[in-house]
Amino acid sequence: MSTRAFITGVSGTELTAAEREFIRGERPWGFILFKRNIDNPAQVASLVGELRDIAGAPEAPILIDQEGGRVQRLGPPHWPVYPPGAVFSALYDTDSALGLTAARLSARLIAADLADLGITVDCLPLADVPVPGADAVIGNRAYGTEPGKVAAIARVVTDGLEQGGVLPVLKHIPGHGRATADSHLKLPTVDTPRDELERTDFAAFKPLADLPMAMTAHVVFSAFDPAHPATTSATMIAQVIRGLIGFQGLLMSDDVSMNALAGGITERTRAIFAAGCDMALHCNGNIEEMRDVAGQTPELKGRALERANAALAARKPPQPFDRAAARAELDALIARANTASA
Repeated sequence: MSTRAFITGVSGTELTAAEREFIRGERPWGFILFKRNIDNPAQVASLVGELRDIAGAPEAPILIDQEGGRVQRLGPPHWPVYPPGAVFSALYDTDSALGLTAARLSARLIAADLADLGITVDCLPLADVPVPGADAVIGNRAYGTEPGKVAAIARVVTDGLEQGGVLPVLKHIPGHGRATADSHLKLPTVDTPRDELERTDFAAFKPLADLPMAMTAHVVFSAFDPAHPATTSATMIAQVIRGLIGFQGLLMSDDVSMNALAGGITERTRAIFAAGCDMALHCNGNIEEMRDVAGQTPELKGRALERANAALAARKPPQPFDRAAARAELDALIARANTASA
């Protein structure tokens, strides 16, 4: 059965009648979960199963933002707390091998949590490179301020997820680290020259260009396109994301309902596809907005379909894993990092 090129959120812990009708009629490619959708493991697994059943797609991707730190949709009492990226960065500075080990273990443990629930995609890793004075929306989520280190940690996070049977989504391409505003609230503009962006922000993403999926940044890079954020900029997508960085996987927008984007939901959705994104992402579970997005979303076909199929085909069965031993090792490494930073 054909699908439409969008990923949607839903409103709560159970589907409403309107949402069931919407999913059957509009056929989204995938779904994304937030804290409002989470109560307990049995409930989440049931919701995930129902989403796939109603979509008529047993392999429909179910996404979540499970980074650790402030961005962790699954949490206590049913799921453990995971560290933010800055913890791996600090440990890496003490001992690079231990920093990489901790980052991989954390991602592998997260993947095990997600796999238990039927969640198959994590919006991780980040390759954003913060700079002094930037908005705190990235902050300690980042793996550091040096592109090589950021890329190295992001790679082992990817490995950990993939070893657990979970697909990664690289974000926020081509970089949110310099933004001086939170794109959930308003549009950030970065005025950094091209050559510096290529040495720093873009350089962190380039070694990760082989990842199966990536999420755009709602950020204007005035050196390339002073009028449009990367998400709705054909110049940024063609010249930077597909060109300079070399990413050829499935490109999804960040959330279409974020205030960084101009116009109404219909205009934003049209602009996302016109710029060259393969997939629109809508997160807030507002059924009227969901209908607006669906109304502007094409069938998933052509090159976008090829990329979507290639992304799903990249997911492998989980490898054997001793969860208790991995958690003990991660906890010991985190304690070491905390001691070093004290």
